[in-house]
Amino acid sequence: MIPIVRRRPPHERIPAGLVRMRVVATAMLVVMAATFLVARAVEPLHPGWGFVRAFAEAAMVGGLADWFAVTALFRHPLGLPIPHTAIIPRNKDRIGDQLALFLRDNFLIPHVVARRMRRIDLASAAGRWLSNPTAGGSRLSRGLSRLAVEVLQALDQERLGGMVRGAMVQQVRVLDLSPILGRALAAAISKDRHLPVLDGIVRWAGRVLQANEPIVRAMVHDRAGSILRWTGLDETLANKIIDGLDKMLADMAEDRNHPLRGKAEEGLIKLADDLQHDAAMIARVEQLKLELLENPAMQDWINGLWEQARAAMLRAARDPEALVAGKLREALDQLGQTLQSDVRLQRTLNRYVRRAAVGTAADYGDSIVRLVSETVRGWDAQTITRRLENAVGKDLQFIRINGTLVGGLVGLAIHAVDVAL
Repeated sequence: MIPIVRRRPPHERIPAGLVRMRVVATAMLVVMAATFLVARAVEPLHPGWGFVRAFAEAAMVGGLADWFAVTALFRHPLGLPIPHTAIIPRNKDRIGDQLALFLRDNFLIPHVVARRMRRIDLASAAGRWLSNPTAGGSRLSRGLSRLAVEVLQALDQERLGGMVRGAMVQQVRVLDLSPILGRALAAAISKDRHLPVLDGIVRWAGRVLQANEPIVRAMVHDRAGSILRWTGLDETLANKIIDGLDKMLADMAEDRNHPLRGKAEEGLIKLADDLQHDAAMIARVEQLKLELLENPAMQDWINGLWEQARAAMLRAARDPEALVAGKLREALDQLGQTLQSDVRLQRTLNRYVRRAAVGTAADYGDSIVRLVSETVRGWDAQTITRRLENAVGKDLQFIRINGTLVGGLVGLAIHAVDVAL
């Protein structure tokens, strides 16, 4: 289970719409209070001021009541610890639990997921997007690209790189490398894929012999006796050796049934079998693998792999269009058209996605529910209050405005009835 770190997130800006509506609602309350005071003072001068006073008085009461109700959701009004106020901060854990239960009961139950997925034709949608990714998807692509770049840049590169390297090394450590190499070599031999390798080795040996003729001649000259050197036979012997080796390599290059090539193939076949079944060979390969992993040069190479992969991911995230240009773009276009036209393929892909979604809900639904609940529990009261208020505060300010207006109209109606009676 992923541990939830209890820490306060950075300060979040209050949405401009919430600030604007809060000012409007408060201004209306202040205006109603001022109107009430003025109307009360001049009411004896004319009966019409009585209606104004009644409207302003009731509007002021309604606005104050709704201000108290809205404020009590998020904090104690005026800082006073009045019972049943600061409802959200006091019940944040229960809110997280209820939100998690809501997700589970409405989205993460396998049969609910299956029913909802039947309405989604994901294959056709994917086909349309692949054929024309800029039609309606450019904003999504740009948003995802920016998010990917920010995530890659924000993560602790030393820690993340260490995690990736550690995971790679650990996977190689537990990997039985020798049998895999043996099976790969046996498969290559069975399909004659080793022949080009043997041809390359023979050609390489010919080039090495040609480049090192002076060394061969010097070796023969140094090991020949004084009589051979005096008679010049050492030079003749060196020529014979070089010519013989050169002819042997030429014959091996031209004749794939050459006896030496046959011996080489027998050695490769035995090596493939030993890699899979010989305990001593398997142990030697395992020891070589471990020594290689501990080698600083190998660790530097793995570090370079991670840096190259990270750089490639950043390039792809910054310019996703370049990633799918050229031949790949043509292939994606063709795939998109196929997904749109092939009904059988659509049914197969949609069925696979539906089964995958149902399986994910069944296997990980409880984990997702716990993650949501524990994440909300990990927030401090101020954080959850601020986030909820920023999300719904604008609508709650409309409640204050409507309460002021409705209260004023009710007060006006009551005063009118009172005057009439």
